[in-house]
Amino acid sequence: MDEKRPKRRKDKDNPYTLSCRDGRYYITFKDGQSVEQCIEISEELFQVFDRFELDDLRHIHVVERHMEHSVVYEKTLYKRSGRYEESAEDKVIWSLTVRELYSAISLLPEVEKRRLVFKYFVGMTYKKIAEIEQTSISSVVRSISAAKKKIKKILE
Repeated sequence: MDEKRPKRRKDKDNPYTLSCRDGRYYITFKDGQSVEQCIEISEELFQVFDRFELDDLRHIHVVERHMEHSVVYEKTLYKRSGRYEESAEDKVIWSLTVRELYSAISLLPEVEKRRLVFKYFVGMTYKKIAEIEQTSISSVVRSISAAKKKIKKILE
């Protein structure tokens, strides 16, 4: 009569089965000639194999829940990240656009250029720019607004 043991899923490579009958412990497996063997083992050895089965089952769960089980390509990773893979055309267009923008900025008067760079490339606030240049905030706002209008006109 088998003692009640919970049925466990096993790794496909697990070659044995544990059982307990009448207070005695057994391990069953198929030998090299595919003949099923049933050997009595000590309780200590039974506990070691039992613990191994539990650890193996824990590992199976980790693999199923947390590991990738499909082939992952760069394109798939881009989709998952929410980004898209830029085509060569997109990269060239972006490069040309940036070059045109920098060219337009270089045509601005020095004060407007400096303030525009502080605001949009360095990320400073109007107040901080005004403090650095020792001028009013409205002066900074006006010059940056004028710079944006000039750039827009140049790029049209």
